[in-house]
Amino acid sequence: MSLNFKDFIKYVEKRNPNEPEFLQAVTEVAEDLIPYINEKHPDWNALRVLERIAEPERVVSFRVTWLDDNNEVQINRGYRVQMNSAIGPYKGGLRFSPTVNLSILKFLAFEQVFKNSLTGIPLGGGKGGSDFDPKGKSDMEIMRFCQSFMTELYRHIGAETDVPAGDIGVGEREVGFLFGQYKRIQNNFTGVLTGKGKYWGGSYIRPEATGYGLLYFVQCILENADMNIAGKAVAISGAGNVAYYAAEKTMRLGGKVITLSNSSGTLHDPEGFSPEKLSFVKSLGRDLAKYTEKYHAAAFYTDRKPWHFECDIALPCATQNELDESDAQRLVENGCICVAEGANMPSTAEAIKVFHNSKIYFAPGKAANAGGVAVSGLEMSQNWIGQQWNTDKVDSRLKAIMENIHKTCLKYGKEADGYINYLKGANIGGFIKVASAMVSQGLV
Repeated sequence: MSLNFKDFIKYVEKRNPNEPEFLQAVTEVAEDLIPYINEKHPDWNALRVLERIAEPERVVSFRVTWLDDNNEVQINRGYRVQMNSAIGPYKGGLRFSPTVNLSILKFLAFEQVFKNSLTGIPLGGGKGGSDFDPKGKSDMEIMRFCQSFMTELYRHIGAETDVPAGDIGVGEREVGFLFGQYKRIQNNFTGVLTGKGKYWGGSYIRPEATGYGLLYFVQCILENADMNIAGKAVAISGAGNVAYYAAEKTMRLGGKVITLSNSSGTLHDPEGFSPEKLSFVKSLGRDLAKYTEKYHAAAFYTDRKPWHFECDIALPCATQNELDESDAQRLVENGCICVAEGANMPSTAEAIKVFHNSKIYFAPGKAANAGGVAVSGLEMSQNWIGQQWNTDKVDSRLKAIMENIHKTCLKYGKEADGYINYLKGANIGGFIKVASAMVSQGLV
């Protein structure tokens, strides 16, 4: 029995109407997995492993009611998508943003299953969040929202069941409020959330982990191709933790960061950012244009993306589908040799095809940005044994995990012509462990 790609996609479309982000994620994976399953594990088709892995084990949706500073009642919607627990408890972040909907959370949870599997840490995949917008809210409003959110969520999570973390709109402040409410309700101090403060159960370098891990993966790609990052021009999108720490690590490795961006536009410094310049950018908040008042060689463009400038390496670190086909073509024309995703699914399917057709090294987010969940897994390990490891120990383990993910991608992604298809390698490498566990555990 063999599985047909078009039939499978029709099946997923029918079961998940009006969920374009989720369908995009499943399609990207299925293109690599279906030929692999048909060739290597045709018996898995009878067990409908791929259909099962594309169906969440559980989706929880709930109302979040809270009082703002004017004592007016506000209502938001909360979610938790528990996608797959075949190799461990559900693990994945919480996102607070008005853009949150079920399609986005299902796509993120689906990607998280493969990402977590690739780390080698026994974690399943999940994702959650709310359409609550923390921007412009006071600390007290955010606290009241988080407490109300956790008052419903607590019954669905636990240190050995589902361990949420932060994501967009959920940083150490929000994790603290969420953890405090969980602790108050359950009357125990447990590792039910990661991304905690370093003085109350958190791990060192957790904020840096995704950006640092991204550069460790890029370093592996270049070394495998007998190159290094020193002297390379690097275009980065975004202006949050992932982008900043990716820029910081790039500079430490000798690369030249030339762009950062936000929803208002792109900041381009042809001379390259320095640690001092990067610190100044952080102090500006969202008004990146003010950078040009101090550093006159730089320019801020409201009509250009980071991919419009010549670079050797592109690191999309902002949001999904930020890099489209025309952007990809421009990167190719400008001589880019490597694209590595710091965000989740920031490249469209059409853009990825351009990279592969041009034989540019393309590292998907499920592999390249796994550093965040890797250190979250290390935080869980520290909580379980009641220890806190120092920065160097966590960083060295993060680097080793990213190197092992790269080895997995090489194993399953090498094409006949020698080109390394990192997307294929990540999809197959992440799938095998989860699928094998699902088969072993029966129809659950």
